[in-house]
Amino acid sequence: MKARWYSMGTMIIRGDNVRSAEMENALSSHPEVAACAVIGVPDGETGGRLHAVVVPRSGSSPDGEHLRAHCAELLADFKVPRGWEFVDALPTSPTGKVLKRSLRRPRWEDRERQIN
Repeated sequence: MKARWYSMGTMIIRGDNVRSAEMENALSSHPEVAACAVIGVPDGETGGRLHAVVVPRSGSSPDGEHLRAHCAELLADFKVPRGWEFVDALPTSPTGKVLKRSLRRPRWEDRERQIN
């Protein structure tokens, strides 16, 4: 059975409700992470999966497996992101809020069902 995936602001609904802030706090506690955002992205097998977009600290180069292990120590398994992306900066509003809609849009635009 495929999980139901959609986003409600800071919550990702995937059978089990997970707050992106909880995952982002765990990721941010890693010394090589300057900023991050966790979003739901489409997945052919489960309908969706957790995906982390990470801005590394200057001079560091973390990898997904290392960050996954860090998160696994702090979070339940179903809350650990399965996908990783490393970027120079996260899109933000004029007030500094991360624009997760901008991160999700390219991943969902060719899908019949859209999420915000």
